[in-house]
Amino acid sequence: MSTAVSSRTPDPGAAPSSLVGPDGYRHRWMVLVVVMVADVMDLLDATVANLAGPSIRRDIGGSESTLQWVLAAYTLTFAVGLITSARAGDLFGRRRLFTIGMVGFTVASLACGLAPTATLLIAARVAQGFFGAVMIPQGLAMVKSSFTEDDLQKAFIPFGPVMGLSAVMGPIIAGFLLHADLLGTGWRAIFWVNVPIGAVASYLAIRYLPRHLARDAGARLDPLGTSLLTAASITLIYPLVQGHEQGWPGWMFAMLAGSAVLWAAFFVSERRTRHPVIERSLMSNRSFLAGLVFLGSFFTAMSGFMLTINLFLQYGLRFAPMHTGITLAPWALGMAVGAAASGAALGPKFGRRVLHGGLLVLAAGLGLVWLAIRAHGLATSGWDLAPGFFVTGLGSGAIFAPLFDIILAGLADTEIGSGSGVLNAVQQFCGALGVAVLGSLFFHLLPGHGFADSIRWLIVVGVGCYAASFAAAFLLPRTARPELAH
Repeated sequence: MSTAVSSRTPDPGAAPSSLVGPDGYRHRWMVLVVVMVADVMDLLDATVANLAGPSIRRDIGGSESTLQWVLAAYTLTFAVGLITSARAGDLFGRRRLFTIGMVGFTVASLACGLAPTATLLIAARVAQGFFGAVMIPQGLAMVKSSFTEDDLQKAFIPFGPVMGLSAVMGPIIAGFLLHADLLGTGWRAIFWVNVPIGAVASYLAIRYLPRHLARDAGARLDPLGTSLLTAASITLIYPLVQGHEQGWPGWMFAMLAGSAVLWAAFFVSERRTRHPVIERSLMSNRSFLAGLVFLGSFFTAMSGFMLTINLFLQYGLRFAPMHTGITLAPWALGMAVGAAASGAALGPKFGRRVLHGGLLVLAAGLGLVWLAIRAHGLATSGWDLAPGFFVTGLGSGAIFAPLFDIILAGLADTEIGSGSGVLNAVQQFCGALGVAVLGSLFFHLLPGHGFADSIRWLIVVGVGCYAASFAAAFLLPRTARPELAH
């Protein structure tokens, strides 16, 4: 799931003045619609795949790690591609890359639904992640270059409500599709939903997106840095997902050691190259590094817990997919309410204190979930979990709205574009890391502790991750700069 960044981020690919009249690009609102559709597709894809994991495994087989790979393959590929795709847009054209990404994402969604085996499904998810990474950064840049400065703020107003509504409806839509089993398609329908939406959005992109955005003549890609980053990421995630299932053979520890070497080589390469993947000044900015710690620990916990709570509901409590989706609806509803309240009033007024407050509310919600499972065990109902889920979502939503703007407030204007790309990539990468680590820990605990105790231990681990975020927040800027708030 991508996160929108500041509306005032400098964009070297801004539309030339011949295309923008006094009111901006003439099809600017259609540009906004197409970009929002892309973001919703990305968000729903992550939500519905999470819920459908057990159904996928029952149908096409696969091991315990199959469920983790269905999620991690998408987010990992998305994260690795996201850092370089913004530069690629400057180099090859944003409209062209957005259209390629949208068409590719749509075709990959079709391939996911057609996949006859777990291996081919995971390969299709990799393709989805790649094309999603190509598409998402270009859209935001085109919105910024299509609107005048005065109207840009208005253009970003719909993003929050639409994303919040998508988060609320995602689990319910997925549960309905799995329950309805339309034409006997089962879980495949959750991927095929993207196909007609993507086809229409691709047509609109070709017809309405601005054709002549200026390119940045100084933009360059760093093949060595990108290759090292990709290899370091894969050699870290793969053993974390497969280790438990394969009994942690020696070569997996060697792969983890190799990952550490590759990460070190990547940072050395970044210091020496003339065109780094990540701006060098970002790595010496204390508040930005604290923001990476906050973001990393927060999304590691959240993404991993979302996977394991789905497994607990469907395998442990024997909930049907529709029942699971409805049970998770209070979480999504709380997230939408928290984001709306934080974005409209709390974030601008209280700054980083909203992050601390949101984490405390989130931890309280997880505490309620922990107590409900302790009291009822495998007889826990959706009503028992609803208060804890709602409060957990409330805290999460309060954090989402101001988080990026507060972290970016510590950067210079020239660093915001690169910094926002890094933050989005870290969000996605740590989502994959959370699925790998917490998912593997859940399966490791399961034989000796059972479903109820295993998920309670995962809650404790999640709260520990949030405690790291709480500590890192003290090093963040106190407020977002007024010109960054949206």
